[in-house]
Amino acid sequence: MSNDKLHIDSGLLELFVLGLTDENETALITNAISINPEIANEIKSITNSLLAIDIPVIPDPNPTVKPLILATIDFTERLKNGETPSNPPILNSNSKIADYSEWLNRPDFEPPQAFDDAFAKIISSTPQCLSLVVWLKTYAPQEVHDNEYERFLIVEGSCEISFDNEVHVLNSGDYLQIPLHTEHVLKVTSEVPCKVVLQRVAA
Repeated sequence: MSNDKLHIDSGLLELFVLGLTDENETALITNAISINPEIANEIKSITNSLLAIDIPVIPDPNPTVKPLILATIDFTERLKNGETPSNPPILNSNSKIADYSEWLNRPDFEPPQAFDDAFAKIISSTPQCLSLVVWLKTYAPQEVHDNEYERFLIVEGSCEISFDNEVHVLNSGDYLQIPLHTEHVLKVTSEVPCKVVLQRVAA
């Protein structure tokens, strides 16, 4: 078997196209391409074949899922360690940031110096209401709630929440409730993370 045939049948060319060959293999194949049209044609054929494969596009993961899972683990551990369940007031149009100072001023309710897109701490969790403090750096993706009202009270920073063809500009102290069955998306507009008291209240 010739060296050229060995290169073609060994699977190295496929690895080369995918960028998975090591330095020596890459140099070997690059040299072979320059001197042998058969190798060059095979590389082109492999590339075209890979491009023709209909690979489904995997959507980017929701950046809020991981923080909520970690927050749930943290909350469970706090309760196991003896923390008394809280009973925060339900957010409404008259809510003030000071109403939640008990939790906002807790030293363990601070995000780490470095976090990805979002960080959360659960205040309380009951069948009627999930209450959290959430920090968002960029956005929260589009979602819709059919069985719970999502309510926001902005603590720090600013954001825009869009739904029903309207953009709601929210700054520190502002409150907003998302209607049921309504697609909405949040975009952070401040340079600092947008810190929010967030509640999901059973409809």
